[in-house]
Amino acid sequence: MKVLHILSSQIFSGAENVVCQIINMFKDDSDVEMAYCSPDGTVRKALEERDINFYPIEKMNTSELKRVIVAYQPDVIHAHDMRAGFLAARACGTIPLTSHIHNNAFNSRGVSLKSIAYFYAALKAKSIIWVSNSSFSGYAFHGPLKKKSVILYNAIDVNELQTRMAYDINSYDYDMVYVGRMVYQKNLHRLLKITRIIANKYPNIKVAIAGTGEDEQELKQLCSDLGLDANVSFLGYQSNPVKLLHDSKMMVLTSRWEGTPMVALESMALGTPIISTPSDGMIDLITDGYNGYLSDDDNDFAEKIIKVLSDDKLYETLRENQLKRSAEVNDINKYKTVLTRIYKE
Repeated sequence: MKVLHILSSQIFSGAENVVCQIINMFKDDSDVEMAYCSPDGTVRKALEERDINFYPIEKMNTSELKRVIVAYQPDVIHAHDMRAGFLAARACGTIPLTSHIHNNAFNSRGVSLKSIAYFYAALKAKSIIWVSNSSFSGYAFHGPLKKKSVILYNAIDVNELQTRMAYDINSYDYDMVYVGRMVYQKNLHRLLKITRIIANKYPNIKVAIAGTGEDEQELKQLCSDLGLDANVSFLGYQSNPVKLLHDSKMMVLTSRWEGTPMVALESMALGTPIISTPSDGMIDLITDGYNGYLSDDDNDFAEKIIKVLSDDKLYETLRENQLKRSAEVNDINKYKTVLTRIYKE
């Protein structure tokens, strides 16, 4: 069985990480072959490091996808976002299509061009995977899709994660770290404003922001305007941020919406406490006060970070509980079993 994974992004972030995890799950299965297809870009480096078969396209359009489909001859097409799902539905012909929705995007919750266009793909798809209940129920036209839909929370291979961490011989000393895209969804403007509140009481706070995106220059300017240049380090794109997550005291998310973030699952597996806004999938991963904190108030968010930084006993308890929670959610065998069933249906 040959599976072609299609993504519309040329960078390496959450959904892209999910696909790499899936391909890695099946790498020892002699009867399964997988390839990755997306526009060429920085994702190429991450795929090369993971020895993943890459079919780059110049533009994300139907004709380019048809070209790759003819070249690769897949038995199953697995499209990993709404745009990829729409274009794959137009290009796949009679090849079974699995659509995979990785978040609960604001612009698909009501009637919009995006939600209507995706409905075409959803009707064409043989099955639809949603990463959380909220991503399914949040989609405007989810009702007619219930019979072909599966809720499948992300999971990671903890052993593979430890292997990747060993490749990085550096040591990091940050109080809190963000890893991901610099885009509207992630709301990093809010993170910087929270950092300013923390710095007023904890002036030596050290923050790392790893990633790139359309908001990057605006965020760097805001960082300077808030007087945080000595506190915040912009690290750029990191193809292997595992050691960075491990060494940092906590991971932070201020997202407007999420699915089940891979970076959160990685942090859990590494024992790194998480402070996050209560967005979609994060509500399912974090129990407030047990393995991290959830807050939608800037001052409270800042106070919880300061509390963790100033209480070693609390910090160690959160770390221990984080590892326990990871053991519950990161069931890679269960995840693979569900995927195999979907592919073979």
